[in-house]
Order: sequence, then structure tokens, then C-alpha cells
Amino acid sequence: MEEPAVVTRGLTKRYGDLVAVDHLDLELHRRVAAGEREAFEALYRRYGAAAYGLARRVTGQEALAQEVVQDAFLALWRAPEAYDPSRGTFRSFFLSLVHHRAVDTVRREERLRRRAERASNLEPSAGEDVAEGVVDEADLAHRRKRVLEALGDLPPEQRLVLEMAYFGGATQARIAEALGIPIGTVKTRTLAAMRKLRRALEEEA
Repeated sequence: MEEPAVVTRGLTKRYGDLVAVDHLDLELHRRVAAGEREAFEALYRRYGAAAYGLARRVTGQEALAQEVVQDAFLALWRAPEAYDPSRGTFRSFFLSLVHHRAVDTVRREERLRRRAERASNLEPSAGEDVAEGVVDEADLAHRRKRVLEALGDLPPEQRLVLEMAYFGGATQARIAEALGIPIGTVKTRTLAAMRKLRRALEEEA
């Protein structure tokens, strides 16, 4: 049966609109990869609201949703090459990245909540050296500061996979899916980043 002309015209127009959107996204992404801040801001205007709405539904909290959106856009700015046009549209890639980061954030908050509950139920045992605990905490804070500094010296693509894995709690498979890259690439970047971090920390020691 022949489709009504009005339906055919509607479908053709919608397809044309989608193609135009995809071409614009590709051009903006290309300019972001070249370091153009104006293109990055244009992508933020195009997808900021959709990203926030998605993050808000997953996290259930305004502040966490804002954090997720900020992190997702920051990841895009730091490693625009993570998007591969041959694997799908930019919109699908970016909203998938937002969704995974939102899920990881919810899991992180749950871990922190359980940790806080356990800590609140603990009391110093008899004979415990409180001063020793303070020293340990200070040493831990110093090492954490050095790790963060060393992270800042890594190439963006290596830093991103470590941040997603060790701060976001994402698996290598999840990272590969979110960034649209092979899992082998994730493993290679992770290994290279860990080696550089180890060398940086050993040099200070």
C-alpha cells in the first residue's frame, strides 16, 4: 500500500532535520577537538539541559546532577577524541556518558554513606594511640595530594580513564562503552598512566 504523501513528506523532513543536527554536532565536535572554546560552549547550550535532566532523574539530587553534567562536559573538553563518529551520533555518545557518570556517582555516594555509617559506629578502643592515628591521617592526606598532582601531569586521555576507574568506580568495560573506545585501549591507557604515576611518586620518595 502506498504511504500517504503527507506522511512521506513528514518522515523525509524529520530525517533531514536529524541529518542536519548530526552534521552540526560533528562540526562543533571537530572544532572542540581543535581547542575552540566557542564550539564547546555551543555544545553546552545544545545538550546542557538534556544532560541535566537525565542526570537529575538518575541521581535524584540537584547538586549531584550538576556535578555529573560538569564532569561529563569536562571529560569532553579534556578528551574530545573519545567520541568516534563511526560508532553513532554525538548526542547518543554524550548522553550515554552522562548516564554512566550519573550511575557511578550514585554508587559512589552509596559507598560514602555506608562508610560514614560504619565510622559513626566506631569508638576508640582501650589503649588506642590517638596521636598515631592523627599522624597516619596526615601522611594519607600528603600522599593523596601528591597523587592528585601527579594525575594533573598525565595526558588528558590517560587521566580520564583513571578518574573514571578510581574516582568514579567504573569498570574498564564501562569506561570503554562510555568513551566509545576499545577495551584494549582503556587497558593500555590505564597501564601507561599507572606506570607514570608510580614513577612520579617514587621520584619524590
